[in-house]
Amino acid sequence: MLLVLSLWLADKCWPLPLSEAHPARVVVAADGTPLWRFADEEGIWRYPVTISEVSPRYLAALINYEDRYFWDHPGINPFAILRAAWQDLRSGQVISGGSTLTMQVARLLDPHPRTFGGKARQVWRAMQLEWHLSKQQILTLYLNRAPFGGTLQGVGAASWAYLGKSPAQLSYSDAALLAVLPQAPSRLRPDRWPERAQAARNKVLMRMAEQGVWSRQQVNESLEEPVWLAPRQMPQLAPLFSRYAASRTKAYKIATTLDASLQRQLEELAMNWKSQLPPRSSLALLVVDHTTMEVRGWVGSSDINDDTRFGHVDMVTAIRSPGSVLKPFVYGMALDDGLIHPSSLLQDVPRRFGDYRPGNFDTGFHGPVSMSEALVRSLNLPAVQVLEAYGPKRFAAQLRNVGLDLRFPQGSEPNLSLILGGGGARLDQLVAAYSAFARHGRAAQLRIRPDQPLVERPLLSPGSAWIIRRILAGEALPQPDASLPAVVPLAWKTGTSYGYRDAWAIGINSRYLIGVWTGRPDSTPVAGQFGLGSAVPLLNQVNNLLQASSRVQQVRLPTDPRPASVSTGEICWPGGQSLPAGDSNCRRRLSGWLLDKSEPPTLQAPGQESIQGIQQRLWLDKQGQRVAADCAGATEQSIALWPLPLEPWLPVAERRALRLPPVSVTCPPVQKNDVTPLLLLGVREGAILKRLPGQPQLLLRLSSQGGQGARWWFLNGDAVGESDAGVALTLDKPGTYQVLVLDDSGQIATANFILQ
Repeated sequence: MLLVLSLWLADKCWPLPLSEAHPARVVVAADGTPLWRFADEEGIWRYPVTISEVSPRYLAALINYEDRYFWDHPGINPFAILRAAWQDLRSGQVISGGSTLTMQVARLLDPHPRTFGGKARQVWRAMQLEWHLSKQQILTLYLNRAPFGGTLQGVGAASWAYLGKSPAQLSYSDAALLAVLPQAPSRLRPDRWPERAQAARNKVLMRMAEQGVWSRQQVNESLEEPVWLAPRQMPQLAPLFSRYAASRTKAYKIATTLDASLQRQLEELAMNWKSQLPPRSSLALLVVDHTTMEVRGWVGSSDINDDTRFGHVDMVTAIRSPGSVLKPFVYGMALDDGLIHPSSLLQDVPRRFGDYRPGNFDTGFHGPVSMSEALVRSLNLPAVQVLEAYGPKRFAAQLRNVGLDLRFPQGSEPNLSLILGGGGARLDQLVAAYSAFARHGRAAQLRIRPDQPLVERPLLSPGSAWIIRRILAGEALPQPDASLPAVVPLAWKTGTSYGYRDAWAIGINSRYLIGVWTGRPDSTPVAGQFGLGSAVPLLNQVNNLLQASSRVQQVRLPTDPRPASVSTGEICWPGGQSLPAGDSNCRRRLSGWLLDKSEPPTLQAPGQESIQGIQQRLWLDKQGQRVAADCAGATEQSIALWPLPLEPWLPVAERRALRLPPVSVTCPPVQKNDVTPLLLLGVREGAILKRLPGQPQLLLRLSSQGGQGARWWFLNGDAVGESDAGVALTLDKPGTYQVLVLDDSGQIATANFILQ
C-alpha cells in the first residue's frame, strides 16, 4: 500500500507533460495536402494523424521492427532490456537500447540524459503512459512526435515533406524507410544521405521478410526501388488564408475546403500578374463553389514576400470602397419591391441631392435608359434614382442581414453615395452576397472548413435573382426557353472606387463565384486603374482555369432554368407599361423579362410627380386644341409625355412642345410651369478653387443643363455673355465670387465660390 501510495503521489507531483503552451499547427487542403505550417517555439512542425490515417504497412513495419510485443508488454520489456545490455557489454559499444515504443514516447515527451538516472526517469514516464493512456493513444503520440530530421516531427509531416504524399498512401518501400528514420534522423535523411537511408530501409525490409510479415516477393520488389528523393518540400501554399483559418480555431490540424491544385495555379497566376501591376500595387483573388459555398481558392496578395507591395496584408478581408459592385443588389431589391422592371425607363441626367452631385464614369449623361441598360453600362444616376426610391438605410440593412456589413465613417449613416462606393466592404463578404444570384435569391456564408454548416438567408426572390444574373450574363433580351441556355455563361460586374483606388470584378459562372480586386493596399490612387481594364482580364483568366478544370473532370455543370415567376412582355415608353398596338402613347416599344407579370409605371424622381408627370390629363375641343376643363364641348384625354429632365436627349418630335396639342385662343387652359429645371455645371456651391502653381489666372469653364431658350451669364452681378453652350471665365483676383445663369423662362441657377 505504501508503494502504491508513493507511486500515486509521484504521479501527481510529476505529471506527464502532454500539453504544449504553443503547439505546432498545420493547415491542410480538402484532400489533406498541407498548405502552411505554424511551428512551435522550437521551430518544429507536425502534421497530426490518427492510427486510421496511416497506412497499415507503416504500422506493421514500425511495430515489428521497433517493438514486436508493443500490444502485450506493460510499457517496458525486461527481456529486450537484458538482451540489449548483453549485446552492448559483449561489443563494448551501444548496439541497441532495448527501448519499447512506450519508452521512446516517454523520451520524446520528457527528454533526459543517457545516464542511469535518465534511464530510470524514462522507465517511470513509460509506466505513467501505460497507466493513463491506452495503447492506441500511446502509438498515436509516437506517430506525431517521432523525429524525422531537422524540424520535422511525426510520420505525417515526414511523408508529405520527403515523399509528397499522404501517410495513408505509403508503399512497402516508403513504410520501411519511414519506420527506420527516427533511429538516426539526421544521419539517415534520405534527401541528404540516400545511400545510408537505402541501407537502413533494406534492413527493415529484410526483417519483414524474415518474420513473415510481408511476402518475399513484395520485399524483393521493394528492394529494387532506389532511395533518391528531392530536397524536403515545406508547405508553402495559401499563407494569408492559413493565417485567417488558424485565427478562427484552436485545432492542431486545421482542415479546410481549399483545392490545393487550384490554389497553386492561382498563386502562379498572381505572381505572373505582379509584373503587370503598377508600383506598390497588389491584388486579391477568391474562388467559391456556389453549390456548396466552399472556398476553393484564396489569394490575399500578389506576393507575400514583396514588402514594397504590402504582401503581408490580406486584401480579401480588407475593407475597401466597392465602387459600383453593389448596383445589382439595388436593382434586384427594387424588382421585388415592384418599383421597376428590367425595361423600366430611368433617367441618366444631371441631378443634385443636397451637396451631392454624382456623375458617370465617362463624365457624360445618356438621357433615357432602361434598367437593364443602366446595369450593363454601370450608369450612376439611374442607380442613385432607384436607391433614392428604395431607401439607402433599408438597402444597407438588407445587405447586413445576409452578412455584407457595409462600413461608414463614424457618426454617418447610409446615404445615396453608398451605391457608388460611399461605404466600405470586404471582398469575401461581397462574394458571399453575390451567391444570391446563383442560389435562387438566398445569400450564403462562405465555408472555409468542411465541418462548417451551410448558413444562408433570403436576399432576393428566385425570379429577381434569375433576372439580374441573366442581365449580367448578357441575356437581357428575352428568348424562348428552347433557345435560352440552361447553363448560364459567365455573369460579371465591375467596380471602380473614387480616385481610382480600387478596381473590382465579381463573376458568376456555372459552378463558381470569382472575386477579383486590384489596387494599392495603402489606398493611394492608381491613375488609369478601373474595373473593366484592370480586374476583368484577371477575372477571365481565372474563369478559363476553372472551365478547363471542369472539362477535364467532366463535371456536370449546374443549370439555372427560368423560374415560373419570370415571364416575357412588351412595354411602352414613356409610360413603362404595356399598351395595345397602334396606341399613340406608345412612343417606343421594348421587350423584356417581367417578374410576376408586374408592370410598374415609370419611376419618377421626387418632385417630378406633379409638373413633370408622365400621364397628362388634357381637355380638347372639337378642333383638337387644348382648352380649359369647363369650356363648352371639352372632352378629356390622356397623353403620355416624357419626364421633363429628359428633354435635351429626346428627338425634337418627342419633346413636349410638339407632343402637346396647340392651345385654343378662345378658351385657353390654365397654364402650368412645366419647364425643365435649369442646372449650373462646372462649379458647385461653396467650392474653394485654387490656381495652378506658377499660374496668375484661373480659367473656369461653365455650362448648363435643362432650362428653356437662351442663356445669359452673370459674374458678381455683371453680365459676361449670352451663350447656350456656356462661358469661360478668366479669374485673377482672390476673393468671393457668385456666378448666375438665366434662361428664357426666367429660371436662374447660381453658385457661390471662393478663389484662393
